[in-house]
Amino acid sequence: MKIDVLLGLQWGDEGKGKVVDVLTPRYDVITRFQGGPNAGHTLEFNGLKHILHNIPSGIFREETLNIITNGVVLDPIVFQREVEALEKMGVDITKNLVISKKAHLILPTHRILDAASEAAKGKSKIGSTLKGIGPTYMDKTGRNGLRVGDIELDFEKKYNALKEKHLHLLKIYDFSFTLEEEEKFYEGIRTMKRFRFVESEFLIHELRETGQRILAEGAQGTLLDIDFGSYPFVTSSNTICAGACTGMGVAPSAIGEVFGIFKAYCTRVGSGPFPTELLDEQGDRLRDLGSEFGSTTGRPRRCGWLDLVALKYSIMLNGVTQLIMTKTDVLDSFETIKIATAYKVNDEITDQFPYALDEKIEPVYTELPGWKTDLTGIREKVQFPDELQAYIRFLEKELKIPVKFVSVGPDREQIIEI
Repeated sequence: MKIDVLLGLQWGDEGKGKVVDVLTPRYDVITRFQGGPNAGHTLEFNGLKHILHNIPSGIFREETLNIITNGVVLDPIVFQREVEALEKMGVDITKNLVISKKAHLILPTHRILDAASEAAKGKSKIGSTLKGIGPTYMDKTGRNGLRVGDIELDFEKKYNALKEKHLHLLKIYDFSFTLEEEEKFYEGIRTMKRFRFVESEFLIHELRETGQRILAEGAQGTLLDIDFGSYPFVTSSNTICAGACTGMGVAPSAIGEVFGIFKAYCTRVGSGPFPTELLDEQGDRLRDLGSEFGSTTGRPRRCGWLDLVALKYSIMLNGVTQLIMTKTDVLDSFETIKIATAYKVNDEITDQFPYALDEKIEPVYTELPGWKTDLTGIREKVQFPDELQAYIRFLEKELKIPVKFVSVGPDREQIIEI
């Protein structure tokens, strides 16, 4: 059985959590294959909003197995908070959540190192979420990391050794800190011990062999990929489809459908280039209508028009087979909607995503009429206004990939399969 992959095609915040929740009834297993608590996947149903950081978005379906795989970096403190919040809702996740022994742990000192490094950059800071993600992946690639499996193997000794190394590194920064979260860290470790630690690569292989349907859930977005994103304003992991293979321990031949999620416009949190950003009333309007504030950091998101140059690049990198468009309803009141179909770079027109986005880039726009219709009550494609139908046809022609789902609101009932 092939593994389907669902990931973001922009700078994150595309609505992956909600879509996973909607698709989960079609699958037996949901995995998270990279990233950490810098991700905030928001699900909304029955009038309630839920934000998940470490835990896969299939957790609200009792019959679905959820796996935190080896590619994830896991913060025990955040994990404990998530578990407690879910248990207050009456969700017993010990039955359907397992954790890879090879997933790396985020220590309190990782978070301090993240904050110290970002502070030292001054005006050139990259906009880190300060969750310790970068330093944890650095320890992973530097072969110094602490893994979930170490909890069962002389953990205290290994923890203290890595902590001391971090404290030594912190001496190079002019940065004051305390280790007040250390006790919470150990509480989080105790919470983790309530769950089953597994060799997730073997488990996933066995599940595939027995015909179980698996969906791999990505975090962040393609344009934040460590190799192919807008470097250095990127995350510390591979957010693209290839990252699903290393993040789960599966071969490329195991991948089936690749669902690519994008907003009907663009957003970005933190620093970094953003060619179609709107620094005017329309950008403010998109932010207000879309409630564009980071689910993890609370920071206001930068907003702009849809960028097909970047979107085509993401589709190419990921081998996307189906597109899912979210937050379509945010554009309900716009008279005219713009879509960037090319860039003008140094007086030359290009449709390729450039190496250096810090060059003077001028988007080349195509304008389409807005639908001027409240979409939030629509539940079938036949109810779409003609202008929205034309918008979707334009995208499918340009991107050469079918748009299979359209979201017209935050609730799980407001995703329409077309």
